[in-house]
Amino acid sequence: MKQRNEMWEQLGTDVDVLIIGGGINGAGIARDAALRGLSVALVDMDDFAYGTSSRSSKLVHGGLRYLEHYEFSLVFESVSERRILLDIAPHLVNPLAFLFPVYESAKHGLWLIEAGMWLYDGLSLFRSPKRHVRLRPSEIAEQEPDLLQAGLQGAPLYYDCSTNDARLTLESAMDAANHGATLATYAKAVSFVKDEGGRITGAMVEDRDTGTIKQVTSAVVVNATGPWTDRTVSLSKRLESGPLLRPTKGVHIVVEYSKLPVRHAVVCNHPEDGRVLFALPWGDRTYIGTTDTDYDGDPGDVAATLEDVDYLVGASNAYFPGRLISRDDVICTWAGLRPLMAPLNEGSDVDESAVSREHQIVVGQDGLITIAGGKLTTYRRMSAEVVDTVVKMLRLRNRLPADLTAAHTDREPLPGAVGWPEDDDHDKVANRIIEASNGALDAATARHLGDSYGTLGLDVAARVVNDASLAEPIIPGRPEIMAQVDHAVLDEMAHTVSDFMIRRTQLYYRDVDQALGAVERVAGRMGLLLNWDDDMRAARIQSYRDDVAQSRAWRAEQSPSELG
Repeated sequence: MKQRNEMWEQLGTDVDVLIIGGGINGAGIARDAALRGLSVALVDMDDFAYGTSSRSSKLVHGGLRYLEHYEFSLVFESVSERRILLDIAPHLVNPLAFLFPVYESAKHGLWLIEAGMWLYDGLSLFRSPKRHVRLRPSEIAEQEPDLLQAGLQGAPLYYDCSTNDARLTLESAMDAANHGATLATYAKAVSFVKDEGGRITGAMVEDRDTGTIKQVTSAVVVNATGPWTDRTVSLSKRLESGPLLRPTKGVHIVVEYSKLPVRHAVVCNHPEDGRVLFALPWGDRTYIGTTDTDYDGDPGDVAATLEDVDYLVGASNAYFPGRLISRDDVICTWAGLRPLMAPLNEGSDVDESAVSREHQIVVGQDGLITIAGGKLTTYRRMSAEVVDTVVKMLRLRNRLPADLTAAHTDREPLPGAVGWPEDDDHDKVANRIIEASNGALDAATARHLGDSYGTLGLDVAARVVNDASLAEPIIPGRPEIMAQVDHAVLDEMAHTVSDFMIRRTQLYYRDVDQALGAVERVAGRMGLLLNWDDDMRAARIQSYRDDVAQSRAWRAEQSPSELG
């Protein structure tokens, strides 16, 4: 894939569709449209997956709890998409066992939860990674010895999937670029271009590095800006029926696995308000989430508060009384916004968790197509529906390409899944990566590269053959290596230190010091590849430090006595 500055230079030609927003929906729309043969441009004011798409619960799931709200169609759609993502992105979407303990005080009894599990399996046409089983309290004690036993009646053990949300977004974007799409990050749409009839025919886009503005013309424009949806709509000087969104904030906290060694994704209801939470195993870490509260501030400023952290710490301690954690154990937090559709004809007293996760495609009188709502799991199907709408509009304008093909993103693997073993053996890929490095990489690093990049990990490994220094760990004791910096810049459009630390890797979340000790080294290597001068390198370093500070801002809310 071309580097970011090359993409910016390429941007501006007349295209069939311009997509504003480089999150999972924007990337999915670009991929679907490019695979069908449309000419595509995508712009984002920041990096791919900068917003919600790198700050989710990192799950591909059917939405078991949606059954409580009778959203059967959403569950069926979700479990169907889960199966497709397992097929097209097996390196990024992996089965994960979920344990749902049911206590005497639970809102719903074990028999009703069990009935829901059978319905859940049935809606997936019994094609879940594994069929659920019901565990007795004694079996639960063996499976999760630290889980609260008092009042425990039993627990279904079922399977959904985990994912790397940012890399799922990135590979969708990469595949779009592989099929001809032009993708420009750090390129902000500042206004729309309209014809004499008021129809949108493109956008004025600003290069955030230089301030240069260029006009991108297109037959159709799609707004896929997630939490920024209403702001993007307002560029057209309209909000025809009020805000489209009711954003809610979801916060997660990360602790060392040794502090909370869960073996499954444990599903629980918060003891205070009954909201659904998860404690999820994440390699050498465990993360806990999520909150669900209304948010009306700037999406770029969303962050965990002390109240959010205490809410999650309290829930963890209630369910794992033998593994008490404290604020001091929190390595990292992240906060994201769910771009949920505002309920129609309902007041603001509707509970945040009851707001539907369904998506909606809105076509304005000016021709702007907006996709809002939805969830990570169903992004591919949502993207296809948006491109179907684009095709209809192109047909009305006699703009359809002669070689237009049907949608087929459900059958085309993402780049890292090309050549993936049919038996889903991750170790086979790791062994191939070791061979590609001529034995320079150890098994742990090779497995990390395979799980992060799929078969593209072979390309990362090949870099160390010509430069042995690229095999060195970025942080001693961790599997990430310097070759990943080169790969991120040269093949994945990484443009800032934050791009690399947060979204190309997960060092921001996983390192005990959020990779602050490695920031100079990473910035130095990126600067060589991107020709940064001293001022630019310093600015990129400070920007990353600011991102880390934002994730730790909740600590400043503690009183001096609490800080010790």
